[in-house]
Amino acid sequence: MQHASWQAKELTPGQLSERSGVAVSALHFYEREGLLHSRRTSGNQRRYPRETLRRVAFIRISQQVGIPLAEIRKALDNLPDGRTPTRRDWETLSTAWRADLDDRIAQLIALRDNLTGCIGCGCLSLGTCKIVNAHDHLGDEGPGARVLDIHAADHCAEPRPECTTPSAETS
Repeated sequence: MQHASWQAKELTPGQLSERSGVAVSALHFYEREGLLHSRRTSGNQRRYPRETLRRVAFIRISQQVGIPLAEIRKALDNLPDGRTPTRRDWETLSTAWRADLDDRIAQLIALRDNLTGCIGCGCLSLGTCKIVNAHDHLGDEGPGARVLDIHAADHCAEPRPECTTPSAETS
């Protein structure tokens, strides 16, 4: 593929893909979702403004930290004239997203700690283990994965009498 000159004001999808590390199909998806904009040549080929590189980088890093595409689109839609986010824009957005990211981090830590507790305990007790959720008893508390709620009661991180099962040696 021919590399775009640093002076080029527009990039083909292939050039944008090569420079950004994002597949052409993903660029087309981002465009369908309203995250990117291109113009069409007289031959109906897409051309992206060069600053789309920063916009793609913004989308990728936002996705990597768990921001849903709908929120990314909303943030980009709030920029004047559909411009690419600047450093100041990113600071404003990251401040706004900080509380949500902190909640996600807390949920991931709780998930990791609960999984480690279960693996270490080895119980998978149908009566007390939150991962098994026998008879969907957590279904009465609402939809979704209830054990990921960081406000849920503590999981048995340490083996307790009610969490122990007979070992293979005693069977």
